[in-house]
Amino acid sequence: MSIFGKIMNKIFHHGEAKAQAPATPQTQPITHDGATIAAPAPAQAAPAQNVDVGVVLSEMAAMKGGGGNYQTSIVDLLKLLDLDSSLSARKELANELNVHVGADGSAEENIALHKAVMQKLAENGGVVPESLRN
Repeated sequence: MSIFGKIMNKIFHHGEAKAQAPATPQTQPITHDGATIAAPAPAQAAPAQNVDVGVVLSEMAAMKGGGGNYQTSIVDLLKLLDLDSSLSARKELANELNVHVGADGSAEENIALHKAVMQKLAENGGVVPESLRN
């Protein structure tokens, strides 16, 4: 899985286990005039709602005692998500997102990379507050 894919997975599926509804009871086949008829399949769950990226990251930071400066730092964001924040990982992420600003690992590149991640999250259904986009 790509680094951005891992970022999306961590954010978009955060808290999913506790948010899942209890399992629906099993339906039994219906017997009518000696013939067994399959019961209708249970209705499919509604598609996932847009994920509020700001709220999710804030919750994650609170659980970890702060989360550093994840709002503007790509390194702190990756650390908050328990992902590799090394220079090589950031270079790979920069290539995935086509971010080629400044020297590898420079503040200029890291800022551009954070903005690109937030933009890409928004493009993929995330609700990203302005405070995380700037």
